[in-house]
Amino acid sequence: MNKEILEKIKNDPDYIKLVTTRKKFAWGLTFVLLLIYYSFILTIAFDPKLLGTPISKDSIITIGIPIGVLIIIAAFILTGIYVNKANKVFDELTRKIKLKYEKGV
Repeated sequence: MNKEILEKIKNDPDYIKLVTTRKKFAWGLTFVLLLIYYSFILTIAFDPKLLGTPISKDSIITIGIPIGVLIIIAAFILTGIYVNKANKVFDELTRKIKLKYEKGV
């Protein structure tokens, strides 16, 4: 691709929409996961007894273990949400832009 076509693509409304939508969505999901993770870390820092409490009277498993597992599961779920949107929305916008410039617009 030459520089002229690249400049046209950079200024294309569909390309701008793709870049801004993808960036906002990715940062939103990142914020959610960081909020979950740092809430866990701050709980460890300021109330470690809470996460060290056994699940039941006879259990050796503390509340912190399943919460930690849930954080890992949340990361997988958020990744799945991103991949789903990428496959449906972002790939469609990319295809639309690609077709437009393959035809020589």
